[in-house]
Amino acid sequence: MNYLNKKTVEDIDVAGKKVLVRCDFNVPFDAEGNISDPKRINEALKTIKYLVDNNAKVILCSHLGRPKGEFNMKYSLAPVAAYLSKALGKEVKMAADVVGESAQSISASLQDGEVALIENVRFHKEEEKNDPEFSKKLASLAEIYVNDAFGTAHRAHASTAGVADYLPSVCGYLIQKEISIMGGALTEPKRPFVAILGGAKVSDKIGVITNLIEKVDTLIIGGGMAYTFLKALGYPIGTSICENDKVELAKDIMAKAKEKGVKFLIPSDNKVADKYAADANFQIVDSDAIPDGWMGLDIGPKTEAVYAEAVKNAGTVVWNGPMGVSEWENFASGTIAVAKAVAESDAISIIGGGDSAAAVENLGFADKMTHISTGGGASLEFLEGKVLPGIACLNDK
Repeated sequence: MNYLNKKTVEDIDVAGKKVLVRCDFNVPFDAEGNISDPKRINEALKTIKYLVDNNAKVILCSHLGRPKGEFNMKYSLAPVAAYLSKALGKEVKMAADVVGESAQSISASLQDGEVALIENVRFHKEEEKNDPEFSKKLASLAEIYVNDAFGTAHRAHASTAGVADYLPSVCGYLIQKEISIMGGALTEPKRPFVAILGGAKVSDKIGVITNLIEKVDTLIIGGGMAYTFLKALGYPIGTSICENDKVELAKDIMAKAKEKGVKFLIPSDNKVADKYAADANFQIVDSDAIPDGWMGLDIGPKTEAVYAEAVKNAGTVVWNGPMGVSEWENFASGTIAVAKAVAESDAISIIGGGDSAAAVENLGFADKMTHISTGGGASLEFLEGKVLPGIACLNDK
């Protein structure tokens, strides 16, 4: 699916127009109810400022948490409005509802360059059902729709896709950045193109592996899912995580890689532990010698060196998923080694959200990466080549 020709905020005239902007303000809060990480709000500022500077009347909307379709003020966006007011240096008016009287009157009274935020769209169960009547009410607040919430672009909800049936629809800067970098890497990658896939389960990554095997020069496998491949090779895997119903599929994938001339790398050694715990006893063993009763929780040092070498001269690297149980210090070294190798390479480096993004940020390598995706699930589906409803619904240039 090629999204590179979607219209952006710069392709339409927004002056004097009411513009509904779907953002991703789904931020975490601390025990005192303060926003503990405003990164997602900050990511939306470029689009909001552009609209303000171009005299649009800006109406922001987002979800926060899972309020299950009812007004639950624990999930109110009011703290986000307060944060935005400071960040923009102007009051962001907060509506008390989503499509009710408050939202309608605030939207109607906005002057050029003013900003309002309506309540959590998931306070209505119609949001996640993508109900046409609800979408129409939401759309009636504005004259133009801008989607800038990449993190929810894989969901066909009222505020991410439904409203596009009723308004001219374009993307904001954040979605534009995601589709130009990730879309560009998938359609015309600078070679060699290396994909690094980790995480616990093969089943979570089947779509990505199948899509990328058609495009990459090298495919690197780490994390828990490596043991399903090792089992497919007939190696003993002890008590390592394994999806027995995916062993045949793992064989097929390796055969396909061979047939396509794709270099397929799986661990040659592992850090194995006697139990699944941060303080477990561990040892390094070769992949064909995992002892009974032990489980692989990270790649070993020989594998780290091979993976780092494969990344060194890459033109493009896409990485999704850790190499081991990276939140535990004893089993983080594989993920650290890969992060370091990607950071030091001259490749266009794309980190596909979720755990790998968190690892890169925690290790202090974030500024060395070309792009860290803002959406875990969305970036995964993008890499699978699936249709993202929140982007597919936007107008083409």
